[in-house]
Amino acid sequence: MEFRASVHHIVKMFNQNFKIMKNSLTIFAIMILAAILIAFTESRTITGIVVDEQARPLPGVTVTVKGTKTGTVTDINGNYQITVDQNATILMFSYIGYETAEVKIGDRNIINVTMQSAALALQEMVVVAYGTKKDRASASEPAMAAADYATRQHFQRYNNNFNTEGYAAVNENGFRNVRNNPLSTFSIDVDNASYSNIRRFINSGVLPPPDAVRIEEMINYFRYDYPEPRGEHPFSVYTELAVCPWNKKHQLLQIGLHGMSIDKSSLPPSNLVFLIDVSGSMNYPNKLPLLKSAFGLLVNELRSEDRVAIVVYAGAAGLVLESTPGNRKEVIMNAINRLEAGGSTAGGAGLKLAYLEASKNFVKGGNNRIILATDGDFNVGESSNGGMERLVEENRERGVVITVLGFGMGNIKDDKMEIIADKGNGNYSYIDNLQEARRVLVREFGGTLFTIARDVKFQIEFNPARIQSYRLIGYENRLLNDEDFNDDTKDAGEMGSGHNVTALYEIVPAGSDDNIPSVDPLKYQSAGSAREKNFSEELLTIKLRYKKPDGYTSMLFERAVKEPGDEIEEASENLRFAAAVAEFGMVLRESEFKGSSTLEGAARLAASARGEDEDGYRSEMIRLINTVKDMRLLSDK
Repeated sequence: MEFRASVHHIVKMFNQNFKIMKNSLTIFAIMILAAILIAFTESRTITGIVVDEQARPLPGVTVTVKGTKTGTVTDINGNYQITVDQNATILMFSYIGYETAEVKIGDRNIINVTMQSAALALQEMVVVAYGTKKDRASASEPAMAAADYATRQHFQRYNNNFNTEGYAAVNENGFRNVRNNPLSTFSIDVDNASYSNIRRFINSGVLPPPDAVRIEEMINYFRYDYPEPRGEHPFSVYTELAVCPWNKKHQLLQIGLHGMSIDKSSLPPSNLVFLIDVSGSMNYPNKLPLLKSAFGLLVNELRSEDRVAIVVYAGAAGLVLESTPGNRKEVIMNAINRLEAGGSTAGGAGLKLAYLEASKNFVKGGNNRIILATDGDFNVGESSNGGMERLVEENRERGVVITVLGFGMGNIKDDKMEIIADKGNGNYSYIDNLQEARRVLVREFGGTLFTIARDVKFQIEFNPARIQSYRLIGYENRLLNDEDFNDDTKDAGEMGSGHNVTALYEIVPAGSDDNIPSVDPLKYQSAGSAREKNFSEELLTIKLRYKKPDGYTSMLFERAVKEPGDEIEEASENLRFAAAVAEFGMVLRESEFKGSSTLEGAARLAASARGEDEDGYRSEMIRLINTVKDMRLLSDK
């Protein structure tokens, strides 16, 4: 009996131990299986910095995992961070104008890269552009994309089978005889998208098409040392005259406005709607991924009193984030980071929904604004230039303005985006890299988003006793009828906090032997009047009209200019640098008015006026001029 009990007890203990061992083996097996699965699915983060051959950081470099759509772009300091899974073996680094680099990942978590400039690719582009029978499949993708643009004399201009970029025609202003055309009237323009777009072309190794070169936008990209405003008007007026560098018989007049700066903490609350294009055309690293990074910079600037809603559009439009306080940055950024590109482009529907959302959350006395980010490729619904213009004009009187940010290359619809910003009482910028995003959305945050004066118009009256003829450089699409100056119903440009506006006139002094086209003497008007003789010392009078941000009646500013012109070498850095930009623009356009303008002359003049150049933008333009010189040397070989 005791023996049976002992055996039964031993068997019972064995069964219990066996169950424990069995459970342990099961747990152990599960742990091994989990470890194997983790080994195959665990992701890790790789960071690093990307620089050029001179160890200068490269912002906007596209970093992707080879064979996947996983990617990111480097920030303004060339830094990047990317999350990869264990199967990832190679990172690809691509940047227009540089050789694409493929780097093995291995077991590294920090990968720094030095990119090599694509001099060979540039030479291949020149050969392809001339029509040499070269296998295009052997050229790099940036070279293929860039080779479809060219300069008028040295490259073919377009390959319409490859590019669908759209630019409005620019018919340059000619000289006007003062006797018959004493008034020059135009709307201000604070847009500067043309310059950053030109930079994108040149960094791609080719020159922009002529209509992409809007000289006033190039000039207005740069800041000038204008005085701070004092008195009743929200801006100061600066004038300077000197001998014209590309025609010594002429003079160059610079007129500058500088808007009052408002501290960010004092800015009124913002009701913002981010209108983001997520159509299939945005599915490129220099579009939607760069867009996300750019908006991240803007979101970081928002305050608790600001609010943001997000509307997206592809085949249809939708609200992905209801109006949210600006201090809930994580919520806003999560909504942005979840966006993916795909589908056609219902731009008209997106605009309508964005205006509806902005109106629903309207802040009286605040900054009610849509920020449209797109490549401009609207192809579903209301997409014509005229239709878009009417849509925006119908909504702007409600107090909702629109800022347009352009992204990408190959199918940029510059003409559409410029119309939307112009008619929507906003501004238009082209974002070619993260550094440009920081300039527009952080450094110039107040000017980009907050208006200090509406419907700002210039009218210059020239004195025929002192001036024979004149030419306004640029502003071709901003010209107004002389009667529009006093008509408060006529729309004009807006000026933001801290913004500069610069205009240049090339002037032919009275008595010049220049053969400037004119009309026959007028039969019923006196060639000279007593009033003209009473103001014989004055060269011209500058008049401005503007409205306060919430006003409907314009205010008048008037100032006469008497000072004589200096030699260009004795002019201020303001005038010398603005003249260098204009000279560069005329060479790019192959302008009929360029006179003796050369790339060498523009670079020399710009270098003499570089000044402190804290942000390096003036030095960058000099580099671009020299790059164009190199491109022309290559094209001549």
